Amino acid sequence: MYPAGPAWPRLRILRALWALLAVLFASWRLWAFQDIQECTWQVVLNKFETVGKSGVSDRFFHQQPVATLDSVFSPLVDAPTDQGEKYLSFPYYLKINYSCNGESSEAQVRKGHLTGLKPVVLVTFQSPVNFHHWKIEQLQIQMEAAPFRSEEQQCTAEQVCVMNWYTPMPIKNGSVLMRVDVSSNGLGPFIPTKRFQVNINGFLQRQQDNTLHFTVGNEIFNLIPRYFMNVPSRPLWYTVDQAPVLILGGIPEEKSVLLTDTSFKDSFLVELNIDSCWVGSFYCPQAIFTATIYDAIATESTLFIRQNQLVYYFTGTYLTLHESNHGSGSWVRVLANECIKSLCPVHFHSNGSEYVMALTSGKREGYVHFGTITDGHVSFQVLPKHRSVCEGIQVFNCSIIWAVFIAGDYILLMLVELQDPTTRNYFQVVSYDLVSDNLVILYTIPEFIPDARGLEFLMILGTESYTNFTMVPKGMFYNPYNNLLFIWGNFLLQSYNNENFIYLADFPKDQSIKYLVNSFHGETAIVTETEEIWYLLEGSYRMYRLFPSKAWEVHVSLQVMQQSSFYTHIETMVTLFYEDHQLYQLVYLMNDGQGRLVKRLVPVEQLLMYQQPGSHYLLEQRGNHLTLSFTDFCPFTVMRLRDLPNPQIYTRQERYRARPPRVLEPSGFHDQNSLAVYQGLVYYLLFLHSKYHKPYADPVHDSTWRWWKNKKVDQDYYFYLASNLQSASNVYIDMASYEKIYDLKAEHELPERIYLDKGTSYGFSIFVTVRGHSLEFQPERVLTTLELRSKVDLGVVLADADCIEVVVDQKVLINRNSVLFWVTLRDKRSCFDQGLSGHHLMKTSVLVKVVGAVGHCFQNTHRGLHMQGNLMIPLLIGCPPGKRLAFDITYTVEYNRLQNKHYFDCVHVDPEMPCFLFRDTFYPFFLIQDLVTGESGSFQGSYVFKVVGGGPTMDTLIEYSEEEIYRFNSPLDNSRTTTPLPLSRTPLRLHGPVQN
Repeated sequence: MYPAGPAWPRLRILRALWALLAVLFASWRLWAFQDIQECTWQVVLNKFETVGKSGVSDRFFHQQPVATLDSVFSPLVDAPTDQGEKYLSFPYYLKINYSCNGESSEAQVRKGHLTGLKPVVLVTFQSPVNFHHWKIEQLQIQMEAAPFRSEEQQCTAEQVCVMNWYTPMPIKNGSVLMRVDVSSNGLGPFIPTKRFQVNINGFLQRQQDNTLHFTVGNEIFNLIPRYFMNVPSRPLWYTVDQAPVLILGGIPEEKSVLLTDTSFKDSFLVELNIDSCWVGSFYCPQAIFTATIYDAIATESTLFIRQNQLVYYFTGTYLTLHESNHGSGSWVRVLANECIKSLCPVHFHSNGSEYVMALTSGKREGYVHFGTITDGHVSFQVLPKHRSVCEGIQVFNCSIIWAVFIAGDYILLMLVELQDPTTRNYFQVVSYDLVSDNLVILYTIPEFIPDARGLEFLMILGTESYTNFTMVPKGMFYNPYNNLLFIWGNFLLQSYNNENFIYLADFPKDQSIKYLVNSFHGETAIVTETEEIWYLLEGSYRMYRLFPSKAWEVHVSLQVMQQSSFYTHIETMVTLFYEDHQLYQLVYLMNDGQGRLVKRLVPVEQLLMYQQPGSHYLLEQRGNHLTLSFTDFCPFTVMRLRDLPNPQIYTRQERYRARPPRVLEPSGFHDQNSLAVYQGLVYYLLFLHSKYHKPYADPVHDSTWRWWKNKKVDQDYYFYLASNLQSASNVYIDMASYEKIYDLKAEHELPERIYLDKGTSYGFSIFVTVRGHSLEFQPERVLTTLELRSKVDLGVVLADADCIEVVVDQKVLINRNSVLFWVTLRDKRSCFDQGLSGHHLMKTSVLVKVVGAVGHCFQNTHRGLHMQGNLMIPLLIGCPPGKRLAFDITYTVEYNRLQNKHYFDCVHVDPEMPCFLFRDTFYPFFLIQDLVTGESGSFQGSYVFKVVGGGPTMDTLIEYSEEEIYRFNSPLDNSRTTTPLPLSRTPLRLHGPVQN
């Protein structure tokens, strides 16, 4: 209680205290702001021999596991390890540290370690292309890094001189592309999460001098300026999310390419060992000869290039893909008797294969050579099959200038130029169905550019007026997620159904597009022949010029003031590409006569924010002064995502967690022995995961159950030994540190992609705080909830309305000046090509956007500016990966034993392959198991169960003939006998399709 007395002295004291607290708080905020440093993670690859050595970085070349770790695991007698197992290890470690403000400091790393910082590494394995050979799965493993003290330098003053953190770098069969996300455990300095591309380079080989060399050619170490300065930029073509090595041509008059296995974090200039023959002829006219590699395409295992009219490919050595050496010894020339004028990429794989297209000229004009890459083997077929495109559309002369393959519909779209001697040449979009061998003219491009009359876009109906500018088409681009087709040249047309087109009038008529770059998450970047960069947010019609622009000048000026090394006065853009939904440039910089290649981020959000109209301002009288205020065009102030469901059931991500074994050394530092134990445990964990994928069901889902089931009885004993520093090899293995995670939580952002199947739905809410007053109502009427109307509207665009439906519910929060939208996406059970889990999935998407937010709404986060108000959600419809139909052996054996009153053991007992007497009544039971969520249930569908072989032992197992199979399986066969077959270990074969 306060003492009695006047109120004003107490109030004055309180005000003084508040003022003092405000000063202290302000100084603390200033100190905190100055103390926060811009820190970033750094990751390099190390072999076991280079662990602990500073300045050493290895290339991802080895793909086979290292020899057994018997010498490391055999002493672990009092530990939950199996002495009968052969523990292997991966060939590489990840060495992790961080730097702040661009400077690497050993003291900073020590400070982070002493304050409890532990890097957390999440490795995501990319699922392979060939799902006929490898199981489709989305697999992740989360590891905690182990601190390791370097022993190169002898320190007497400090216990820790140079230290880093290490984790194993796991490899998975079928995957050659790994994504590594490094984050903090929340202690120590603030370091944002950073992503690294760690890919296997199958185009390297070890020489006799123990050095690595490229198999495709010879590496050039001198980057001569003429290779890049004032050289036009070129597109980067590859299979999206599948190519571990990217390739880029365009080096003038040199048969050289840029190669990278780190998405241009670093790159290598390689001179290719190709013959570069001259094969010009009457049927294949060649005006000039050049050594330049004009077209280059990278797939999962194969590289393609075009030089003049010749096409070559080179297949890398990827043992994890093919399980044998299918690598090329040299560049292989294909289509040797054809005149190839250009290559066209196919950005997505389909049906277990990748594709590439070659356009012909000369004697085979009007045909497309359609290439298929499966397991590293390349084959081409001529399309159309029976007649050329010119003959199919009944014209005498035509030329295919671009082709697009829509894999989901097996349709080839071709941009065809028709040559009419009586009139000007004109262009058509022609569709070819690979299944029905049918050609159809979809659209005839207008001769002249339409007159938009000040509009941002114009629907082409045939009744509009036209300018005097001739339309010159150059190419096409198709996005399978939203069915959006672009036709580009000195104009830009877009269509959602390949028949009705919209003209985007913002693009200037005096420019010509050279290539498009798509993020496949709703964004498109455009590069012109004059190296201008334009930006389009799909679902809208306004285009923004990013470079050159006043916004770009402001951005560069700010970077120069901060002395950024990524910008100079002399630079040339080499290529433009998307990575992780962000736009990047590969730029050649010249500084003080020295040139270098730099990968830098294009700050799209900042450039769009700088382009906000500066002329919309008001002068308001406030007291004796005029106050300047600018108009904010964003209709809201804050937009947040809420009520996001647990992601695993929709993303199909299987995740394991692994922590390093605990060391008993007081300092907590690991040595090479404990790191080797960590390697072996991580390898064995993933080995159990791969072993668990079998056609029969286990008692539990988690593969680690099989690992620890006989060891958990002694768990307290192992902990007792470690607590008393009695563990063997000074290492304690905590069994709870190796587990499968089933309950991942959402991270306040939408998943990268969502799987829906058979009526399943995905729901979330959008919370929007509105600028100004959010409600409108009639003041003369009685206010009810039905009469409230928000100024903020939410729009939804469905790429395939026949397959997906969206329900949006709105609730106005008057007291918070906000609006809450509940969005529910639901599969309508009408679109599927049902097959095995993960096969033949349909690509589609849903675009959710706040009306009026495009290009105007940004949020400033610790990761920089983030665009708001536009959400593009990729969807995959079909039986999702991670589900399987499994034979429940345990319940089948138990039920049949009770039903038949007896059970016969096999000659050689194997609990995973029991034996049955065929004269008995046999009831097999199957389960539907979800390996991602851990759920399972009885199979309610139908199946065909057939006996395909039998015998008393595995050595005497025989395959039955067709007559025997029919005899013992057909209910219509009256000649069936009741004579039992010998006790047999019988494989089971299910004939489908099998519904999950």
